[in-house]
Amino acid sequence: MSDDLICVGAIGGSYGVQGEVRLKSFCANPDDIETYSPLTTEDGNRAFSLAIVRPMKNGFVVRIAEVATKEEADALKGTQLFARREQLPHLPDDEFYYTDLVGLDVFDTGGASLGRVKSVQNHGASDLLEVHAPGATTTVLLPFTKSAVPTVDMSARRIIADPPEGLFDT
Repeated sequence: MSDDLICVGAIGGSYGVQGEVRLKSFCANPDDIETYSPLTTEDGNRAFSLAIVRPMKNGFVVRIAEVATKEEADALKGTQLFARREQLPHLPDDEFYYTDLVGLDVFDTGGASLGRVKSVQNHGASDLLEVHAPGATTTVLLPFTKSAVPTVDMSARRIIADPPEGLFDT
C-alpha cells in the first residue's frame, strides 16, 4: 500500500434498492469520512464521491454518486476506501495512523526483539498490535495501551513494549 493512502472506511454492502450502501468509518470522528471525498480504492483505479444520508448502527447509510443500483452497491461489498494522507489532519505525537505502525520492530523494555507489527486490529474493545515474532509461525496480539506499549518511536521505526506476563512465552 502506498504511504500516501490511508484506509478511512469500508463498504459493508447495499442498503435498500436505490443504490445506497452501508459504510463503516475508521475515522476518529466517524462523520469526517464525508469531508475526505472523493475516496479511492487502494490501487487508485476507482474513485467514489460519497454523501452521508443518515447514521445507522455501526456506520452510515451513504449515497455514492457513481452507484445507481442495488446490484452496483452489492458489487462494492468489502471495498476499502482510502484518502490521501495530506487530506487528513496532522496527529499529535501520541496518536498514529494504523498504517504507520505496520512494519515497526517491537522490543521489550530490556531490548530483546519481540517481532514486527504485522497489522493493527480493533474488534470493538481496544486496539491490538498483531506482532509476528522472529521464527514463529503464529502471531501474538499485543494490547495497544500505554501500559503495554509505553513507547512508539516513529523516527527510529520501533516500539518498546512491556507486554502482560506470559504473552510472548513460547
